[in-house]
Amino acid sequence: MSTTARLGTGWRLGELAARPGQPSKDRLTPGTHEFGTGLLHVPADLPDGPVPLVVLLHGAGSNPERALTLTRDRTAVVYAPKSRARTWDAIHGNFGPDVEALDRALAELFEHFDVKTAAIVGFSDGASYALSLGLVNGTLFEDVVAFSPGFVAPGARAGRPKVFVSHGRHDGVLPIENTSRMIVPALRIVGYRVDYREFTGGHEVPTTVADAAFRRIL
Repeated sequence: MSTTARLGTGWRLGELAARPGQPSKDRLTPGTHEFGTGLLHVPADLPDGPVPLVVLLHGAGSNPERALTLTRDRTAVVYAPKSRARTWDAIHGNFGPDVEALDRALAELFEHFDVKTAAIVGFSDGASYALSLGLVNGTLFEDVVAFSPGFVAPGARAGRPKVFVSHGRHDGVLPIENTSRMIVPALRIVGYRVDYREFTGGHEVPTTVADAAFRRIL
């Protein structure tokens, strides 16, 4: 049965049905391609055989092009979707169309690439969404990376992905005291392994922090 045929109906719960399998189509060529609702970047130095996948989520009001600046030099297939509205569906309280769109895009992506590991990464609202979606789909994503998240949406959780969280001590958009300093202890209490990095700065992703995160997942 094809990956597309296995798509599920749990989108409103944040559940992704697409899973890696034996690809049935040729690999996409190196470069940045329009794919699904966003962009897919295939590096020129991608090795033969199974490859790592990074799902990269932009912040509110941003776009896949800006998100990809974090990962263009990484040796991984990177899919950066675009939220249907200004930000991701669960930020307003409910999973839905963004989960469905991502599930369909991943199903198609798995037809082109033999994926050995998958990580979900986001900044700001994208970080909140990465945490929320990544913990629901911990049997798909081995790593969840959240750069300056605001919250974690409630929902059933599966698997036990490794978590990386970073936050600036002087963040004026999502103040650290009400966000990561509450999120990280709560995740650790229920058993998640969290690599937490605070830094002197604002609402941003310093290069050293991004490098530390991608060293873990790649």
